[in-house]
Amino acid sequence: MDPRPRQRILLVEDDAKLGRQVADRLDASGFATTWIRDGATALFEKPSDYALIVLDLMLPGVYGLDVLKAVRKDSDVPVLVLSARQDASDRVKALELGADDYVTKPFWPEELVARIHARLRRPVLQREGLVRVGALAIDLEGRRLAVGEDDVAVTKVEFDLIAALARRAGAAIPRAWLVDHILDPERDGTERTLDVHVSRLRKKLGAEAARLETVWGVGYRLATGALP
Repeated sequence: MDPRPRQRILLVEDDAKLGRQVADRLDASGFATTWIRDGATALFEKPSDYALIVLDLMLPGVYGLDVLKAVRKDSDVPVLVLSARQDASDRVKALELGADDYVTKPFWPEELVARIHARLRRPVLQREGLVRVGALAIDLEGRRLAVGEDDVAVTKVEFDLIAALARRAGAAIPRAWLVDHILDPERDGTERTLDVHVSRLRKKLGAEAARLETVWGVGYRLATGALP
């Protein structure tokens, strides 16, 4: 018997048949699933209690994107969106609001489980305040950045930028979100300014610069896999 505690998944899905199918498949895959059928109830859940949230968009009471906004106010928990809407604009909107992945209906439960496993394999806090991604080590409390054994001198904005990306490594973070949360609004806080900071940061990361990827039409991502 595996002594490790099961990771908790919050499933927010109003379709009774699909919700039961997904919840049973998640439980069979070793997760502990809490299934909620409406957005209003989901707002009362504490995101930090879960390893990941699976969120339908077309929910009764409170729309799924509004639940996503509420989660992103104070939590970095991974959110995987389910939706019957297949328009690119809907996918972009969900990503802009902080979704980590977007799955269109209909889908195979096995595919959903595979995506959840892939998301949860991405870097997490190694110890309090430290994130490792490849050869990068980001000390959130000490505000220090290292590549391998070498410390890297960065500005406040550069550190805040790499820290924001590292907290959700592997996910595409919208440029507009980074502008609003990283740049000084009293200065030239524009997407063009953000691009300049990204360019300067890449020059300081050496071989690890390839991890700081541009996600066209969305923003930036700190890649987690092996570099080419």
